[in-house]
Formats: sequence, C-alpha cells, structure tokens
Amino acid sequence: MRKLLWIVAITPVLLLGACAADIGANQYDSAAVGSVTQALKGTVISVRTVTVRDSDKATGTAVGALAGGLGGSQIGKGTTATILGATGGALLGGAAGNLAQRGLSSQQGYEYVIQLDNGTVVTVTQGNDVLLAVGQRCMVLYGSSGSRARVIPFNG
Repeated sequence: MRKLLWIVAITPVLLLGACAADIGANQYDSAAVGSVTQALKGTVISVRTVTVRDSDKATGTAVGALAGGLGGSQIGKGTTATILGATGGALLGGAAGNLAQRGLSSQQGYEYVIQLDNGTVVTVTQGNDVLLAVGQRCMVLYGSSGSRARVIPFNG
C-alpha cells in the first residue's frame, strides 16, 4: 500500500513537464485557426538565443507539496509521526516541485530584431522551430486578439 501511495504522490511532480508551453512559430492554439492576422515584410537585423521560462511557479510548488505531504504521511506509525512526516514531506515536495517546474518549463528560443520595410524596428521572441539568419527576408505575423506575434521566412 505504501508503494502505491508513493507512486501516486510522485507521478504529478514528474508530469510537470507537460506544463511547458509551445512557443514556436509553427504552434497555433485552436482558437487562432480561422482568425485573420496582419503580416509585415522585413529583414532580420539581429538574432540571439534566449531562455524562455514559465512565470507560474505556484503550480509546481502546490503539486509537489501535495504529493510530498501524502507520501510523507505514510512514514512512521502513530499520530505524531504521521503529522511530522506529512509536514516534512510537504516542505520537501513543495521545494522539489518548484525546482522541477522551473527546470521542465524552461525552453530555448530566439529573439529576432527585424527592420520592417516601413523603417520601424521590432523584436519578436519565439521558440526554436523556425530559425532565421541575419539578413534574411521575413514576415512578422500579428494582430488577432490574444494571439502572439511570430516571425516566418518570406519566400516571395
């Protein structure tokens, strides 16, 4: 029974990797399908590698604390041992969950600085599924509410 509870307690922490959002140019939310966006032509003038992190740290901490508390409550016998085990497990589980989420929800991406054909300079940060080089012609797609901007190659 204790092994089963440990498995139930640890599984949510290990699944925190699913929290990492898709940030690439080729990933679209289903709500964006059929939406009209605007496109501006430009030229990439700078590219740099960046790390994109999820700003939500509470989920990993909460899931870890819950799992650790559940697992820790199975240590020892008697009320005092159960309470101490649950408290210690929750503290350790919360810390581990926070670290796991930070590590698993961190992704590599690129920040593109683009000079649009109208002379305006803009930046767009996105995942690493579409790589553009300095001097390459591109299009900046933006506009529908709630959607994010993205940069794609211009093949025109």
